[in-house]
Amino acid sequence: YQANGRQGTSATKTRGNVSGSGRKLWKQKGTGRARIASLRSPLWKGGGNVHGPQPRDWSYKMPKKMRRGALRSALSERLREGNLIVIDEFGFEGPRTKDFLEAVGSLGLVEYRKRTKTLIVDSLDNANLILSSRNVEKTKVTNSFGLNIYDLLYHEKLLISKAAIEELNQLLDPKSESAKVDTEETPEPKKAVKAKSEKGEAADEPKPKKEAKPKAEEDEPKPKKEAKPKAEKSDEATAPKKEAKPKAVKKEAADNE
Repeated sequence: YQANGRQGTSATKTRGNVSGSGRKLWKQKGTGRARIASLRSPLWKGGGNVHGPQPRDWSYKMPKKMRRGALRSALSERLREGNLIVIDEFGFEGPRTKDFLEAVGSLGLVEYRKRTKTLIVDSLDNANLILSSRNVEKTKVTNSFGLNIYDLLYHEKLLISKAAIEELNQLLDPKSESAKVDTEETPEPKKAVKAKSEKGEAADEPKPKKEAKPKAEEDEPKPKKEAKPKAEKSDEATAPKKEAKPKAVKKEAADNE
């Protein structure tokens, strides 16, 4: 609860965030002074900070069942200690602090002129109750839905109304949720409209199954298909090839003159 209230905005500058030059101020050796490479070093005045705080998110979520279990334990502890006071209702005619102090004093919440830390829980946001108690120290007013474990542990006394107790019982009792689900009226399933056939019988009636055809006997071998005869080659293909004509012999050169 306290961690979730942290802003997480605190930040410091590292040596990379500090403005300044990166020039080496003097040479490494020969001056008699300490060596230095950067003016922004954390070793020097005005330099960056080492491992300083940086912005971060401190919040984290707890499971709902764990939070409700913690509320049940804290309420049981306040009841065992005798620090839980139950009243009928907070009926104030108007916002008046004097009437509130008289009511608180009659309940024994003031001891030796010292006011104890008191947490007041009501079912709804009671405007007269809030206005009457906001000027009183060590007193906090909340409703049953805004109750948390930190307020229960911080305040010594718990002043709660009957209406707030009923709301807390519904909120913290795990059996109440399951009971609500069981008591809810479940809608009746709609009846399917049966389509009538020509003979007047319902169409949803199961149809008789058809008899399976007998399988062919496996012993009888299936007749093989006859292969088709190949087409005979044409006469042209079977005819003998013609002999090639001999090339004409070149005429001999003319007789020498």
